[in-house]
Amino acid sequence: MIRDPDSFSAFLDSLRCFVRERLVPREAEVARADAVPDDLVREMAGQHMFGYSIPAEYGGLGLTTEELVLAALELSQCSVAFRARVGTNTGIGSEALVADGTAQQKARYLPRLASGEITGSFALTEPQAGSDATALQTTARRDGDAYVLNGEKCFITNAPLAGLFTVMARTDASQAGAAGISAFLVERGTPGLATGPAYDKMGQAGSPVSSVHFSDCRVPAGNLIGGQEGMGFKTAMKVLNKQRVHLAALCVGPAIRMLDDAMAFVAERRQFGRPLMDFQLIQAMIADCQTEIHAARALVLQTARERDEGKDVTLAASMCKYFASEMCGRVADRCVQMHGGYGYVADYAVERFYRDVRLFRLYEGTSQIHQLTIARQTLTRAGYSPAR
Repeated sequence: MIRDPDSFSAFLDSLRCFVRERLVPREAEVARADAVPDDLVREMAGQHMFGYSIPAEYGGLGLTTEELVLAALELSQCSVAFRARVGTNTGIGSEALVADGTAQQKARYLPRLASGEITGSFALTEPQAGSDATALQTTARRDGDAYVLNGEKCFITNAPLAGLFTVMARTDASQAGAAGISAFLVERGTPGLATGPAYDKMGQAGSPVSSVHFSDCRVPAGNLIGGQEGMGFKTAMKVLNKQRVHLAALCVGPAIRMLDDAMAFVAERRQFGRPLMDFQLIQAMIADCQTEIHAARALVLQTARERDEGKDVTLAASMCKYFASEMCGRVADRCVQMHGGYGYVADYAVERFYRDVRLFRLYEGTSQIHQLTIARQTLTRAGYSPAR
């Protein structure tokens, strides 16, 4: 759903120019510093990047799913760190609030998230609750007009920077699985909340990820998202369904960039007296990359449109995330191969992208978890009852 094609086309043109002229030239700087510079964060805020999917009434752009996906395709054609810096605000860090927050909660936090004044973070994963998210052990005990949180989260994107955490915690210990889980908004500075040091990661330099710890962390009862206990896992699934479509688009953008860079390289690089692009096995890799990129893009756009139409996209969102993340990994591998030895050294961006995109197949559900989800839902829709 594109609400105004002319103005949205101009928006994409402006975003494309910003990415190429302001962000791409500073990728190496971000990688060296392991941080996105403050001046670029301010420029990104000026481009409304923190509020893409936050409703306009709260200062965001209120993009539809299709518009968000098309913007993600452009933004992600530069270092992963840039889109990760804004991505929690325009995705999982605000989406629970947008989907299920009370009017008071939205009015208090969404304008600050949309402007980039604060960074949001989504705290679900735990040391013993990753793929099996319903096994989370963080507790929230009601105590008068507050809840007391205790537990640990891990692998939380932007946690070292975040000013607001969406936290999944168990409010009813008597109920196993999803039923006893609730969602809370916890501000940085709340006594009992602490974030660990940023992990030293394989890739995605400039995108800080760390653990989050709660030790008798007292949170006002008014910060229970939606004001109702036991709805947290349903909220999380709403967040993740949309985010998986969004993330799939964020897998396609880097693949486009890597292929563009690889084609520029093989057009210049000569072996045996002619450009590498003239060799048929190089052309075969280009063809495979281009075909898979187009297939992933088509699947993502179709699913985004279906979500905008109000359809259930649980199955399609899993297929998007699974196919696009695996596709991106295959494209990265081929593009390193086309660069030859140069693809293995940091002089070329493909070396960094190769490491950065590896994480896509792990977060927001591993590829294997999505395979199970896709298979089970396919069997169920066909009238069968697969065991869980």
